Order: sequence, then C-alpha cells, then structure tokens
Amino acid sequence: MNAEVLLVVITVLVALIFDFFNGFHDAANSIATVVSTRVLSPKLAVVWAAAFNFLAAFLLGTAVANTIGRGMIRLDAVDQYVVLAALFGAIVWDLLTWWWGLPTSSSHALIGGYAGAAMTHEAIHAGWRSAPSVIIAAGWYKTLIFIVVAPIMGLVLGFTFMVAVYWLLRNKAPQQVDKWFRKLQLLSAACYSLGHGGNDAQKTMGIVAGALYTAGFMSKEDMLGNWGQLHWPIILAAHAAIAAGTYFGGWRIVRTMGQKITKLKPVGGFCAESAGAITLFATALAGIPVSTTHTITGAIVGVGAVHRLSAVRWGVARQIVWAWLVTIPAAAVMSAATFCLIRFFLRQA
Repeated sequence: MNAEVLLVVITVLVALIFDFFNGFHDAANSIATVVSTRVLSPKLAVVWAAAFNFLAAFLLGTAVANTIGRGMIRLDAVDQYVVLAALFGAIVWDLLTWWWGLPTSSSHALIGGYAGAAMTHEAIHAGWRSAPSVIIAAGWYKTLIFIVVAPIMGLVLGFTFMVAVYWLLRNKAPQQVDKWFRKLQLLSAACYSLGHGGNDAQKTMGIVAGALYTAGFMSKEDMLGNWGQLHWPIILAAHAAIAAGTYFGGWRIVRTMGQKITKLKPVGGFCAESAGAITLFATALAGIPVSTTHTITGAIVGVGAVHRLSAVRWGVARQIVWAWLVTIPAAAVMSAATFCLIRFFLRQA
C-alpha cells in the first residue's frame, strides 16, 4: 500500500470516527424525549434510535451529501490534509461540548472545520487575502439561514401540534391520552431518528466523497451526478458509524434536552419528535444541511411554551443558543490550528 492510498484510508477512517462521535454526541436528540417521558428505558431507546438512524440510508437519498461534498468549498482548494484537519477540529469541539453537556451541532462543527482548514490551506499557498475565495457562497447561504429557520420551524410545528392535540382531545381523560401517546411516541421517535440519520450521516458522506475526489478515486462526473448510487459502501459505512455512536450515546446531553429545557409528558414528546422529524425530512430531501440539535431544541421549546412561557427554562435555552453561535467559528479555529500542526509535522518528517 503506497503512501497516498494509506492517507486516503486514514482519512476515511477518521471520517467514520467523526460520524461515530456525531451519533454519540447527538444520541440525545434521538432519545431525550422518549427517555424523559419514560416511554422507553435508556437501553431500549438507544437500540430503537440506532436502528432507524441506519435505516435512513435506504430512504432519504444523498442531496445533503451533494451539498457538503461539492457545494460549500471549492474542491481545488481541498486535499487530504484539509479533510483530516476539518475532521479533527470537529471531533475536538464535539468532545468538549459533550463534556460540558451542551447540545451543540456536530453538523455545524463539521462544516465550520471544513471551512477553517480549507481557508488556512488557501492562505498558506496563495496569501490570506485569497482565503475567503474557497467559500462557495450559494451553499453557505441556505445553511446559515437555516441555523435560524430550522429551530423556528421546529418551534412553530411543536407549538401547533400541541395546541391541535389539546383541542382535539379536550374531552378525553388525561389517563387515556397518556396511554395513547405512549404508543404513538414510539412512532414519532422512529421518524425523528430516520430524519437524524438521513441528515447527519450524509454530511460525513459528502466529506468522504470530497476526500476520494481529491485523491483521484472519484471522477468529476461522479461528484456531479448521483454518486450515491455508485458508492453504496460509503453510504452504508456512514450510517453504520452514526448508528453505533447513537447506541453508545451521551447521557449528559440527554439530561439537558429531556429535563432542563422543559418537563415533558408523552403527548409533548410525540409533538416535539413529530415536529423535528417533519423539519428534518423536508430539509434532507431539499439538500439543506441543518442541525438536528437546533431542530429538536426548537420543537421542545415550542411544546413547553404551550403551557406557559415560564414552563420553558429560558436561561438554559439562552446558553444553548450561545453555544450554537460559537460552534462554526470555534470549529473553524480548531481545524485551522490542526492544519498548521499537520503541516509543521510534515516539514519535520
């Protein structure tokens, strides 16, 4: 195995490790509501979520992967070291925010890291003034806009579903309603996990495709066409990694998502998960890489606000929003530093 092929193998393995940590970090998004309402035990909940994260490989296409792979960063400004630096920077940020118990976006950490490493690469080779030229503005517009739109969609849908359920079942006994929604929440949790897998695993698929293209293992025609039909191993590996990470998920964030923002009952869990799933299905099919964390947090806030605004712990929500705003630049800085370290060690070798 020559050095170039070995570097590609290492890059793909690191990408799958990131995907694992994505599932590990974002497992709370898939299971927080179903665990906090005690519909499923934590062990059963992670198995349920992991299974549907994997099944998303067969249902939600590759539109998000295409956006990440060729629609955000100029591919001529990318090499294997840029991809490695992007992945390492995103992994470090994910681990830090997992330790702090903050439900930040692994997706935004990845694209922030990708941009930071690519801009540093361009700055070193062509000067700092040329660094912004690696950014494909059209791909970033919709991503940045949906940092705001996705949680608002989740909030509005969650609020609307709760109001509709309360009005439709206003004459039913609370015990009967609770019994119905304990069963329905299994369906909503499954749908949300499908949306999570379909959106988040595709981001890593796009990064892997970019790495394979720069190494000459994918053609320009593959990148411009429906490469997902040609590279099922990439799709299955990415979804398997995120499913495994979900299975071993992080309980620190479960507590924040399921308990600290607002107190949930099965009906609220169903409405929040349904709102999140609809948002994720729509954006995945449209090729918009949104944050599953932002989406479900907005939905939970919307559900809590139905009772009264004071039912939402706005101090916790404010901390989460600040973490969202910091994620892309923080991951970009970490990835830029990682790229410089890689370059330094290569010179020493």
